Amino acid sequence: MEILNQVNDILWTYVLVVVLIAAALIFTVWTRGVQIRLLGNMVKLLFNSGKKAENHGRPETAQERHHTVSSFQAFAVSIAARVGTGNIAGVAIAIALGGPGAVFWMWVIAFFGAATAFIESTLGQLFKVKGQDSFRGGPAYYIQKGMKSRWFAVLFAVIITLTFSLAFSSVQSNTIAMAAQDSFGWDPFWTGVVVTLLTLLVVWGGIQRISKFSEIVVPVMAVAYVLLAFVVIFLNIKLVPEVLSMIVSCAFNGDAAVGATVGSALMLGIKRGLFSNEAGEGSAPNVAATASVSHPVKQGLIQALGVYTDTFLVCTGTAFIILWSGLYAGGSDGIVLTQAALESEVGSAAKYFVTVAVFMFAFTSIVSNYYYGETNVRFVKNSRGWVITLKLATSALVFVGSVASLEFVWASADLFMAMMTLINLTALAFLGRYAVRCLKDYTRQLKEGKDPQYHKSTIPEIADQTECWPE
Repeated sequence: MEILNQVNDILWTYVLVVVLIAAALIFTVWTRGVQIRLLGNMVKLLFNSGKKAENHGRPETAQERHHTVSSFQAFAVSIAARVGTGNIAGVAIAIALGGPGAVFWMWVIAFFGAATAFIESTLGQLFKVKGQDSFRGGPAYYIQKGMKSRWFAVLFAVIITLTFSLAFSSVQSNTIAMAAQDSFGWDPFWTGVVVTLLTLLVVWGGIQRISKFSEIVVPVMAVAYVLLAFVVIFLNIKLVPEVLSMIVSCAFNGDAAVGATVGSALMLGIKRGLFSNEAGEGSAPNVAATASVSHPVKQGLIQALGVYTDTFLVCTGTAFIILWSGLYAGGSDGIVLTQAALESEVGSAAKYFVTVAVFMFAFTSIVSNYYYGETNVRFVKNSRGWVITLKLATSALVFVGSVASLEFVWASADLFMAMMTLINLTALAFLGRYAVRCLKDYTRQLKEGKDPQYHKSTIPEIADQTECWPE
């Protein structure tokens, strides 16, 4: 355990924090601030997407109607993966160890990281391929097609499968078990058994069942949790300036109450922020690629909006609840801290609401995380046997996470997350120019009053590698 923590400290302190910030700033400049410049268009695209798959402007066949995933469904699956324990337990851990200043650095990495999310998801759409049930894509696909490097693509596919389907799923189940034990006194062993069986039930249906499950559950629970957070904010509205001042002050001065320095606030804010919003990890492009849209940029913009939804709504709501309670310096962290903080604000019933919310958020994250693994396993070897093995392995790690220690599951997740992020950012450095050219084509068509449509001839040098787009 000590060796694992030391490796994490080296990777995060000296490598990943610098690379993440540099990439986010470069992509923000490269896209001329796409995350702000086209914010209104992001919202418009999301509300116009609904359940209809655009099918690249062509009339869709009956088979395509059955197997396509709409832009909103893809957004819902990615939000299902984002809005999980990172928003509730992860924020609590960041504040408990890094102080209130960690929240400020979460905001910073989310704002600039939205440009990174746009680049990677646009590339996921651009280089996607046709699968049996839907389109497939993601970093492994754009690394092989865009960089012409099979070994590098396979390396990413293996790492993301280990990270999401296995390590991250154990984090989610660990939080469910802790919340259920704190609220109801349930034995983590039996909680793990139940969650494992439910996981098998949903993931056996593939992306179609996962997307339909996520588009129903995620919006309901996210809205309910955000509304509760807004109620708490409204009840404490006079304290908002004080909390904001504390967050900014501690970001640059540290917090003696928890022994946090500026460096620890920065590292914890970025680490837990990345776990929550996933911008730059290379995860969201896997589900972004499944959507049927008329232009790659459309899904890139919608996925960038997902970063804002995750951090500025859900994470901030959790942070305010914890900071108002003043309990973050009491030694508790993870989901137990969030439960105690919310209970102190709105009463004992809040603890049970958080437990239900955690279950829904974490469980939808588990099944979405599984899909990230499946699409990459199929990239390495499109074998039914391998996919079945992944389903069983994911379910096994869900159970292991339920009974393992908090420190171990988070440390394992941090290590794998660091490795896959470094691989993905390397690919974005080589291929990001194609996403920028797509963006220029998209904005040109918008100015002409058109509904943007992408064609292979837009970027002729990769026309042969963009097989899902019309001539």
